[in-house]
Amino acid sequence: METIESFWNSLQSGYLLPAIVVVVVLVVYLAANSLFSKAISAIRSSIRGISIPLELMAWPFRSLVSLVALAVLLHSLPLSADSRQFLRHTLLIIAIIGISWFMMRLFRVFEEFILQHYAAKVREYESARKISTHVSLIRKILNVLLVLLAVSSVLMTFDTVRQVGLSILASAGIAGVILGFAAQKSLTTLIAGIQIAITQPISIDDVVVVENEWGRIEEITLTYVVVQLWDQRRLIVPINWFIDRPFQNWSRTSAELLGTVFLYTDYTVNPETLRHELERVVASTPLWDGRVVKLHITNTTDKSVEIRALVSAANSSNVWELRCLVREQLIEFIKSNYPGWLPKVTMEMEQSKVPREA
Repeated sequence: METIESFWNSLQSGYLLPAIVVVVVLVVYLAANSLFSKAISAIRSSIRGISIPLELMAWPFRSLVSLVALAVLLHSLPLSADSRQFLRHTLLIIAIIGISWFMMRLFRVFEEFILQHYAAKVREYESARKISTHVSLIRKILNVLLVLLAVSSVLMTFDTVRQVGLSILASAGIAGVILGFAAQKSLTTLIAGIQIAITQPISIDDVVVVENEWGRIEEITLTYVVVQLWDQRRLIVPINWFIDRPFQNWSRTSAELLGTVFLYTDYTVNPETLRHELERVVASTPLWDGRVVKLHITNTTDKSVEIRALVSAANSSNVWELRCLVREQLIEFIKSNYPGWLPKVTMEMEQSKVPREA
């Protein structure tokens, strides 16, 4: 026993024990890495058809295991009481941050699992987009709450912060009112984000018209919405804008749309002939979904006749292309076959007769 005790004392007095601690931590880290890789392989083999990014949790998991090993071996290091307390406090803060990091990555993996699971089972495109929006916003709300909880936990590890918190507890009502007025706009924005998540006036990949700009909803956060415009620009819109102002949502319940094409012709036009040509044009293109094709004279003026062609398509992109195609084909048809149908202005000039002088 004396030999063992002398050997232990020699370890504590030299640099051998810290080296052993480092080696043990590295061994634990490698073992955790191997265990995590085997767990990923087992989970992926049990879940087929779904590719979950489990690698996102690798670094947080390794960090937590290393922190546990350091906390266990901390008592073996030859340190003073102040140094030991400082290291213990530092490890506690790092552990809080590591657990928060691990939980945020876990939420991300769970989101991907839910999205892919419902994508495989839900056949309706609109339902899949609503589920995607719900899950994404819920994850972001949980991340915000987790960050707030982590920051509060880190601050509460300091004695001075706890004492200050206890001292201002009596005036918490006044402080709450002041903070409420100061953060009124931020709180309004946050509440608007939660309201968007619940009511869902917009969803991911919805086609909208915002500020006279056409685009698709690319991202929804708790504070703003990213709209990808038709020319690949991004329009950043505050989240409460969609609560306070009207906007157009072209795919709220269905992506199917009706498109109009207006032509202005002469009074000699034959609507029935033009209607047959319209039906031939839309029947020859896959852009038309087969629902609606109509042609009407919708207005007349003293110079021309207004003709409206009404066609349908499966989505906004197809209806735009179909409208352009119908407009081009009908104009070419009139120019090539019935040029007299083109609008024209008829003028009559009467020469006044001036009597001759005798």
